[in-house]
Amino acid sequence: MGENGFRAEEIDTTKPHPARIYDYLLGGKDHYEVDREAGEQLVAAAPEARIGVRANRAFLRRAVRHVVGSGVRQILDIGTGLPTAPNVHETALEVAPDIRVAYVDNDPIVHAHAGDLLGPDGTTGTTGITIGILLADLRDPRAILDAPEVRAVIDFDEPVALLLGAVLHFLADADKPQEIVATLRDALTPGSHLILSHATGDFADRSGAAAVYRKATAAMNLRTRTEIERFFDGFELIDPGVAQVPFWRPDTPPPPRSHEIGFYGGVARKSR
Repeated sequence: MGENGFRAEEIDTTKPHPARIYDYLLGGKDHYEVDREAGEQLVAAAPEARIGVRANRAFLRRAVRHVVGSGVRQILDIGTGLPTAPNVHETALEVAPDIRVAYVDNDPIVHAHAGDLLGPDGTTGTTGITIGILLADLRDPRAILDAPEVRAVIDFDEPVALLLGAVLHFLADADKPQEIVATLRDALTPGSHLILSHATGDFADRSGAAAVYRKATAAMNLRTRTEIERFFDGFELIDPGVAQVPFWRPDTPPPPRSHEIGFYGGVARKSR
């Protein structure tokens, strides 16, 4: 058993993993040859893939700044992926102090790297930041909500920003993703927010990109805008609603080929 609570043999390096493919496309270094090969296959199938993941990351940063600016001080980030500077808590700190973030992912490598954010006392060393890290699967939302690692950081009697960035498309319809989101939503108090991004094939045939993920540890399930909007049931979408990620409240000119980017994003508030 390793220091982070898992055995080395639990880390599958024979198949590409979505978090490590994402890291490769972002220009990171926490991936393996199988992930690089899958990343290149993805770019061949969807030439906008690199700008797409970067645009998605930029959307998540803008969305985090928005919800923290609205007064939320707690973030539950499920499917966090490998740490990418600036991290979610670093982005939140740009707006306000006293931030609390619970990071959740089902990949032991992500868990290990996220653990490296913490010092021996369980903090980041940054004043005002409290972080929890949990190795868990989105398919069991109740286990996430009840986990001590989450409960030690998140007070569900206060508003929470639920962050589901580029993760729901790795759930098949058989996993009942709408029910999963509803379970998470029902645990949130009014004033909480949902930040969500999701891959789509609305703008081009991306069956080739989906085929790359069928060889990975998780398949990608492309959904339409209408299907993605259903994840926001029980929330009130804020302007501009569900939009391609480069066009959700941009703070810089959208990158070239933005109209081809197959990611939708949206932010919504739970009012009751």
